[in-house]
Amino acid sequence: MQYHTLKPERLIETQDKLAQRIARRFPDAGLRQVAAELLKMVQEAGVRAEQIRRPNWPLRIAVLLLALGALGLGLRLATSLEVHSDLKDAMGLFTFVEAVLRACFFFGAAVLFLVSLEVRLKRRRALKALHELRAMAHVVDMHQVAKDPEGLMRGQSPGPDAPKQTTKTPEDLNRYLNYCNELLSIISKVAALYVQDFPDAPTVAAADQVESLCSGLSQRIWQKIMVLDQLVGKDQPPATSVNVTLDGSALPAGPPASSGAG
Repeated sequence: MQYHTLKPERLIETQDKLAQRIARRFPDAGLRQVAAELLKMVQEAGVRAEQIRRPNWPLRIAVLLLALGALGLGLRLATSLEVHSDLKDAMGLFTFVEAVLRACFFFGAAVLFLVSLEVRLKRRRALKALHELRAMAHVVDMHQVAKDPEGLMRGQSPGPDAPKQTTKTPEDLNRYLNYCNELLSIISKVAALYVQDFPDAPTVAAADQVESLCSGLSQRIWQKIMVLDQLVGKDQPPATSVNVTLDGSALPAGPPASSGAG
């Protein structure tokens, strides 16, 4: 089962290494603070996921006591009942059965409320955590939305109100965008961690929405990376052939010699 489930400690280790890489490459970038904040969220996610997975024993004990109390009350009333053959006692029996059924209905409703209460408490906690992950995904997207590969290749200078540029070369921009993709991938994996041991339908749907959001944002980033690769490829000088003389000196390649008779 080692590779069948997500391990919180592995997610923490992966995000910690990613945050260190971003800090080394872009020490003055806002993305470094985003990565550090996401590391805290991943660490909290391990604790939260364990709390969601763990049974709520006080509620379960209350349900068990309530069920035992209802059963004991039913047995007590049944043993105290005396049935006679006259019509008056038969009507009393019907009244007794009606009262027992009514009591069972209220006891059952109370048990059902307590049982569903545990699920609803866990769902609320998980949905709150997933909402925080959704917001973090948008924060990551905001840090890459102003990165323009075409503007960088054309050498356009940012306006006076533009934020400080941390990506001054195509290599830096490529690495920056890839870091954003890695952060989005971590966010989607943390969302899956919350529903790994809590297969609640509304919570699973919310986790799928977070993963879809991260996938959509990542697709837009990959488009920028592809544009950057194409622009870098256009700026590369074409390969030229050279002629090498006997003494090792290189001469520019000339037109091919004609093979016709002189």
